[in-house]
Amino acid sequence: MTETLDIKITKTKNSRLQETDFNNLPFGKTFSDHMFVADYADGEWKNFEIVPYGEIGLSPAISALHYGQSFFEGLKAYKHADGQVSVFRPNKNAARFNKSAERLCMPELPEDIFIQSIAAIVDIDRDWVPAKPNHSMYIRPFMFATDPYLGVAPSTTYKYMVLVGPTGPYFSKVLRVKIETYFTRSAEGGMGYAKSSGNYGGSMFPAKKATEEGFDQLIWTDAKDHLYVEEMGAANVMFMLDGKLITPSTRDTILDGVTRDTVLTMAREWGMPVEERRVSVAEIIEGAKNGKLTDAFGAGTAATIAAVGSISHNGEEYFLSDPKTREFSQKVLKELDAIKYGSVPDMHGWNYMV
Repeated sequence: MTETLDIKITKTKNSRLQETDFNNLPFGKTFSDHMFVADYADGEWKNFEIVPYGEIGLSPAISALHYGQSFFEGLKAYKHADGQVSVFRPNKNAARFNKSAERLCMPELPEDIFIQSIAAIVDIDRDWVPAKPNHSMYIRPFMFATDPYLGVAPSTTYKYMVLVGPTGPYFSKVLRVKIETYFTRSAEGGMGYAKSSGNYGGSMFPAKKATEEGFDQLIWTDAKDHLYVEEMGAANVMFMLDGKLITPSTRDTILDGVTRDTVLTMAREWGMPVEERRVSVAEIIEGAKNGKLTDAFGAGTAATIAAVGSISHNGEEYFLSDPKTREFSQKVLKELDAIKYGSVPDMHGWNYMV
């Protein structure tokens, strides 16, 4: 840990806290009073500030807008019964943040700056962390290129920011998902493992088509043959197949999810057989047909544990068991929430107390 950051703090004169409806918190639409801002120039990070949430002035020529040097992270803070606030596994997000930065030819952000910036903004807006089940404060750190230069080259200046805001559940229903067999999210040698803004931009059209067909999420498959499962649109995907927890192994086309890692750690500690490997579409469909596929869910920061109710492939829809009867995903969701909200001991040190 390096020295404590020297953060200039300018507090808002008009808090929006009292006018915020905490009974209606759709994901990503409500932001707290403040935001964190820092700049990268001349080879170093500087100008650490917490300022009132609001618009920022930018040149229309910044390279992020033209050449896509932009990426983000997502994590959450939770209110414990005793009033304390914790951030869940920020060190894992810090490591992935820098993997994304490297892939996009952007400067790394030291882990201590990442964690201190998040702790500082969560602390100043801690009253915005909801004190109710299935609610949290969503934290969005992001970085983008700021050189006002229309040339295809890495920027020399960047801006790092952190937005926070209260949120309710990302998914409020059991998911109807479709296995994508034409469009692709990421190809080998690409940047699927990075949280690049461009990855999400490219996924919106096929996701929109799926929504129009009545589906809630896509399950992406490999770009070459569409024979192997990769991930869902908003989460990593996991299956309970023939008594084993199975999930696609991470590679350069798959995001290394923090919730994914957490679930796998817990499963192994419980003695559950776990397989991280290439998962074929064929075996998932066969398992759905013969009853050996007993559970399927998305695992992600926003989604947490999102139950899959049915899987469609090539026009055929396969229905799974009632999620409430599924032993593993119910157990892992309950235990995960208990750790995050501080109602059971945190044996792994996953909660970073603010």
